[in-house]
Amino acid sequence: MDAIRLSPPRRLTLPISNRWGDGDMAVLDFGDPKRPVDLVFVHANGFNAMTYRSLLAPLANSLRIWAPDLRGHGRSTLPTRLEGRRSWHDHRDDLTALLDTLDGPPVIMAGHSMGGTASLLTAAERRDKISGLVLLDPVIWSRLTVAAFQLPLFDRLSSRIPLVKNALKRRALFDNREQAMTGYTGRGAFRGWPEMMLADYLVDGLTPMDTGFALSCRPEWEAANYGAQSHDPWRALKRYGGPVRILKAETGSTCHVPSKARDLPNVSVEIVEGGNHFFPMLRADVARDALFDAAV
Repeated sequence: MDAIRLSPPRRLTLPISNRWGDGDMAVLDFGDPKRPVDLVFVHANGFNAMTYRSLLAPLANSLRIWAPDLRGHGRSTLPTRLEGRRSWHDHRDDLTALLDTLDGPPVIMAGHSMGGTASLLTAAERRDKISGLVLLDPVIWSRLTVAAFQLPLFDRLSSRIPLVKNALKRRALFDNREQAMTGYTGRGAFRGWPEMMLADYLVDGLTPMDTGFALSCRPEWEAANYGAQSHDPWRALKRYGGPVRILKAETGSTCHVPSKARDLPNVSVEIVEGGNHFFPMLRADVARDALFDAAV
């Protein structure tokens, strides 16, 4: 797979209407527009589809790929309602609406982190539309932890989650793109990222304002995603029933699915040696090969 040949994706805008509020979903479209979509890839919390351009574009010679911006991210204009939000069912329903626009055969659905979990929740609802899942270190807590998240008490405790606190502290405004690039390079979650991938993240990760550039995913929305955990990925794994391939980080993983779960014979789990939660950025070849193998 030639990772240097990066064909630019087309930009699509799809209207989405559901109980979470109406708006437009931005989608990057890779590959031959005359063929059906083979793969739908969903980004992680706080990022956007363009972040993964260098991961996905080399696959465009063989596959057609749609990569949407989730609600509250990138160029999508779907409203973000914080009050009373407890789960990722809004992302699930947005992706379900996206799948309903596809006329071709069932697709492979894939995603990183929150995007992987949102893809799983979607697959449980639309098994007829999804032929398989590839989940890159999805957020799947232990069964006991997921059960605890269902309790009303958790609503009052979610603000104490370290990820929530850190997201709320994130700088939201920059004078220019260069300032953001300098500020992120080699730091925090961006440590070790290729320069091209970081630059791609900032293309749609910043929105021009009168006084500079603002994060497209507001810190409050990123924090809300971390805190809204009452969905049940374990139930979704059972309901979907189709083939699920999970690539799990060796260190710092957010996925607690064991290598072999007796009640989940359709699920395979592989450890990415030396990989952390951001291995799709740092080990793009591993993630790319898994996507290619599933979709061809």
